[in-house]
Amino acid sequence: MARPLSMDAQQQEFWKEQYLQELRLRFRWRQRFGASVKAKQEQRRRAAREPLKLPALRSPAPVAQAQRPPQAPAGAAPGIPEGEMKPVAPEVRKLLYQGISQDGEGRRRYLRLRTTRGPEEKYYTPVTTNFIYGWQMGKVTNVYVPPSPKCRIESFFRKNGVFSLLDPRDVAL
Repeated sequence: MARPLSMDAQQQEFWKEQYLQELRLRFRWRQRFGASVKAKQEQRRRAAREPLKLPALRSPAPVAQAQRPPQAPAGAAPGIPEGEMKPVAPEVRKLLYQGISQDGEGRRRYLRLRTTRGPEEKYYTPVTTNFIYGWQMGKVTNVYVPPSPKCRIESFFRKNGVFSLLDPRDVAL
């Protein structure tokens, strides 16, 4: 809001009175709250100079460790799984030692046979999150084949180019 440049005596007295009233109000506020504001400012300055002290943390009470049962030797308890992977059948394991991998036997044949089995047959539980998708779904046997498959489109573009009215001798066969 802009003040008009030409003011008469009444307007000058009004603005003078407003200015003095605001000055008195500020003075009273300073007398009333000035000391507490100054004390808070000093307190903040002192706190800024002091190093930061973090509260001490109490350590939790020590937890008594449960005794682990002694580990059973390999093959001692057939009902209890020893790891995350099921044991390999003995006839498949024998393939590992028969022949040379370069000839398609030995380790190569063993690994090829192992990859034909699904993860559910090789592991007790899903090892990775990718195993979870489809875990224990079984075999998908119902595959839908349409009665008349659609033709495959060779190309989106015309064989003759852009112009439809070409000389028959220019058409590529």
